[in-house]
Amino acid sequence: MSEPVIRPAAIVDLPSVEHVVRDAYAKYVDRIGKKPGPLLDDYRQRIREHAVWVLAASGTIAGIVVLQPEADHLLLANVAVATNFQGRGLGRRLIDFAESEARRRGYDEIRLYTHQRMYESAALYPRLGYEETGRAEEGGFPRVFFRKRLG
Repeated sequence: MSEPVIRPAAIVDLPSVEHVVRDAYAKYVDRIGKKPGPLLDDYRQRIREHAVWVLAASGTIAGIVVLQPEADHLLLANVAVATNFQGRGLGRRLIDFAESEARRRGYDEIRLYTHQRMYESAALYPRLGYEETGRAEEGGFPRVFFRKRLG
């Protein structure tokens, strides 16, 4: 695999972005009982907002990250890696990129949330230095909220 490159998504990347998201989140549909939030997002609009970044590996878009600026933090709205690229550290690379991008934009905090039934994610984020800040229903989904203060 060639060295992965993270770059802003372009409209031409839309089919690949949507494919990565569908592929990464398909396994959660049965567990949750409906499509998780990332499968409902409008990626065309997110790309137009310059909120989507893609990770290209070996000439293929292998992962994506969606970053949304808020008044006092950067929201890591989505991170997804295609199943055939999982287990190679690409998700961690995207999270590290999101944190670096938050610092570059002058934020001292990054936040994210995950579905309570996405146990793997809920267990991962504390290991990466994120602290759980609460649990609540939002948008029809039971979510776990996290934040990380950036130094």
